[in-house]
Amino acid sequence: MGVDDLQTFLESPSLEGGAVSVDLLKIARNVTQRQQPHNTNRKIRPIGNKLKLIIDAENCLDRLYGGYFSDWACGGQWNRMVQFLSLLTRAIERGNIELAVVFNGTIEQCRMNEWVAEQANNRQRVGMVLKHINTKATPPPKIWWTPPTCLRSALRMALRHLGVTVMCTMDDHHQEVIAYCREYGFHGLLADDAEYAAFDPPRYFSAENLKLTYKGSVETKEYMISELTKTLKITQEQVCIMAALLGNFLLPESDLQDLYKKLGLTKGENSSESNIKKVAEYVSTMPSPSNMDALVVAVFGTAEDKRASKFRQSVQYYLNGTASGFLKYCTPPTKSKKEKNKAQQQAVANEKDNANVKSDDHDLDTSGFASETTEQEQETLQNYKQVTAHSVVGSFDGLDVNLLKNINSGKFISINEPYSAVYKLSFIDDSPLSSDSSRFNGISNGSVGSVKSIPGSSGQRVNVLVGNSGGNSSSNSNNTNSGSAPHKAHKQSANSNAVTPTVSPDVLRTASLRHQKGLMAPTILHVLSTQEVRLPCLMEDEGNREFPPIHDIYAPLRKRVYAVLFNLHHLRYVHAKKKEAGELPENASQPDILVKEWIYSRSNPYQYAEEVKAEPLPWAVPTLQRLWFGPSVDDKRRRMRALLSCLNSDTPLILNTAYVPQHMLIMACVLRYIMSQDRPIMRRHELDAFLCHAFNPNLMNPQYLQELTLNVVTSRGVQLAALFMEGVEMALLANDACGAPLPWLMCCPWLYFDGKLFHYTLTRSAHAKNILEVCENYIERVVKVERMRKAILEGLDVKFAKVPLPPFAGAPMLRQGLPPHCLPPMTMTSSRGGSVLRQRPIPSRGGQLEVAGVVVGSWGANYSFQSSMTRQILPAGASFAPQGRGRGGYHHNSYGGGGGGGRGRGGGGQNRNKGPPTYPVHNARRNQGNKKRNNNKSNKGQKQQGHALTVKTDKGDVPVNDVIISEDGSTSTGGKKEGGKKEDCNKPIEHKGQGDAPCHVAETAVASN
Repeated sequence: MGVDDLQTFLESPSLEGGAVSVDLLKIARNVTQRQQPHNTNRKIRPIGNKLKLIIDAENCLDRLYGGYFSDWACGGQWNRMVQFLSLLTRAIERGNIELAVVFNGTIEQCRMNEWVAEQANNRQRVGMVLKHINTKATPPPKIWWTPPTCLRSALRMALRHLGVTVMCTMDDHHQEVIAYCREYGFHGLLADDAEYAAFDPPRYFSAENLKLTYKGSVETKEYMISELTKTLKITQEQVCIMAALLGNFLLPESDLQDLYKKLGLTKGENSSESNIKKVAEYVSTMPSPSNMDALVVAVFGTAEDKRASKFRQSVQYYLNGTASGFLKYCTPPTKSKKEKNKAQQQAVANEKDNANVKSDDHDLDTSGFASETTEQEQETLQNYKQVTAHSVVGSFDGLDVNLLKNINSGKFISINEPYSAVYKLSFIDDSPLSSDSSRFNGISNGSVGSVKSIPGSSGQRVNVLVGNSGGNSSSNSNNTNSGSAPHKAHKQSANSNAVTPTVSPDVLRTASLRHQKGLMAPTILHVLSTQEVRLPCLMEDEGNREFPPIHDIYAPLRKRVYAVLFNLHHLRYVHAKKKEAGELPENASQPDILVKEWIYSRSNPYQYAEEVKAEPLPWAVPTLQRLWFGPSVDDKRRRMRALLSCLNSDTPLILNTAYVPQHMLIMACVLRYIMSQDRPIMRRHELDAFLCHAFNPNLMNPQYLQELTLNVVTSRGVQLAALFMEGVEMALLANDACGAPLPWLMCCPWLYFDGKLFHYTLTRSAHAKNILEVCENYIERVVKVERMRKAILEGLDVKFAKVPLPPFAGAPMLRQGLPPHCLPPMTMTSSRGGSVLRQRPIPSRGGQLEVAGVVVGSWGANYSFQSSMTRQILPAGASFAPQGRGRGGYHHNSYGGGGGGGRGRGGGGQNRNKGPPTYPVHNARRNQGNKKRNNNKSNKGQKQQGHALTVKTDKGDVPVNDVIISEDGSTSTGGKKEGGKKEDCNKPIEHKGQGDAPCHVAETAVASN
């Protein structure tokens, strides 16, 4: 049972006409636009001549990714995703359709159980995927599809890149989506959620069945809510009652078991349809929701039932999403004079809390990030076009400079107003800032908006102004996680020297605005408003870890980001000043900031939040206001230094574009962070695989990647890709927290990573002799890889993970790599009692088995296994010729060495002595071999010149001596010169650090940020 059964019944074939296949392009051609009447209480956008659809991205992540193509488990094929989205948006634009894609950016405490259940399902699928890869070494089937790591961030960036409206919800995801749909006159909603069916949207389309066909049509299914109510013989208001009685996050199924028993409902896969009909028949006799008291009595028998309040809230929750409920509750209430005075007093208290912040920080322009200037965006746009010049998906038709200007001015595409007046903070009427950006979340400069409760919901909206609430999450009486386990975390915080951070209203207003428009990682607003973070399960093997859990690897990075967001360095600086002034006792400890992290482990499977302490950076970091809004050159340099410090990458070469291109800076920082861990994680050839595949020109060729075939998929490769992409996610978080010193176009993952190409390169690097072979003999790529590796490993005590020895029970090809002394002893057991007869290895020279003096068995010499062992350790010039009676003994020749043989086809020797193999190295043959080796030595240069030292360049295959490498890594061909310029990666270059002092080295190419 559950409200999801309503969606299942809507999709079932038993409901005739419930789901109808449609073509959205045909609907767009036939739609009739009507101007809605103007309402003075709310602003409604005028409707144009387009079909406007809103998509709940959480219901169609797989469709937006491009479908279930087989290599999604390899880490994400981002260029192919961008290609699919570009084709989809192109078809939609030609069909006169306007899209708005909404992502879930909320932390809904009342839905914590739903989130935990979702993570449990993801963990189960991940376990089956990795088990399949370990046994089959092939991509998993589509039924186990799991969103690749960093998918939501990549989708937001790709849709922004293509000019599609992107939004993130803040408080209640479902209510904000349906409110935005109604307020701005959207014609339909694409989703697959039973709660939307209860809301009765204007038109309800299936997001799961959305597909772009080869003929260019956009097809899906439309759910007919009218057929649902007609078949069940109930009204739309009674659908809300039925959704509440089926069980949801407000009124769970466990509280309604007596009602289910009374109605005769059963559990099972095929019982949902019958249960829906029984509940609908029961609801049809209920009073109208307008008389809530009578409705409660009809359901529970008495109004004093303890479940009455939950039932009221549940029914009201669905009524608020309907058309009548939205019009009833959309008008914001007028503020009384008492509320205004209370808000002004709170604003004064916040100003006192922020008195320790430098006064010049209040004079900054807080309309947007100082790093997002028009000139910077234009330069970034040109750099992006150069990087993707040869890319199939590199066209940048969807974004122009005018759009970038709108982003900087706070006007992104078509979003100029909040989602709905129901779910926004009421603002102060006498606010000094009257722009749309200042009213976007109802927060004015120097004032604090009061929190308006959601009608019919169980809790209140999270107070995003943390001045008085102390960063606590929203109070919710129905929080299902209020057990004994969460009190353990509260006891830990009571024993620590934790302080309640105060966040500037300007910072919160900007964070809220960027969060709603999808321009910032949602984690930042979660940390600033609730001091709480939820970390989902990743594609990693929990049972057989070759490296620590991925979230544990990036724990220090997250702690530094928390310190930057809450100005921990400034707090400790003020604390030290107060101790010097005598305002605090001498034994007062430094203040700490705690952030709750919901992270899965075997000891804590999401039972309570782990509290972690923020760790300050090792230098004087400016305040968050200065990092976000500081316009000076020093502020620009400090933003970049803060980002690099969070990633353990504050080194000179990392910003030298001759070593690390700007669009690969995120990749270099993530790889350096992984390599800087105390425990070695990555192997040498794996690091080379990351770098070589990033410089492969086919990285941005989706057609090539589609035709590429993976011979084998390894579990370690899958987990390495997940480790890297989680690092990209954390790097994007740090970049946003530090004021976006790196432009967002240079952070797109499709510029430097593809999961399928990475696995292909990883397999090549594991078997290649050198890096030149991995780079397909292109010397230009080798130079770029060597330079970038040098920048990544600069100043590190490099420790690569060791390749484990293969098990003895593996294939014969694996067993050949084991030296003789590593062979495990082979034992013989008795057939009677199973006791061990002997523990030493079986001799390979042969022997006899005697029982009571009678020979009952004998065996000959066995050289088949040890011969391969011995060949690996033979000196050059020696030949291995085992002697024996076998048919066609082994016959191996070396440089002029003769081979022995047994009696039979392959052996010509007459020596039939018993015993182990001999090495017939005679004086004559030894001299002859020496002469041949001398001749080979004299001709060594010619052979290498013709084969080994030939490399590929843009002008074809040329000898390596004729390749001239310039300082920027470019190559050219020319004659053999003595003074020819060659690459020397070890040549020292004088660099200044990324500190506060200005850099005077003009010849060093530093990335412009």
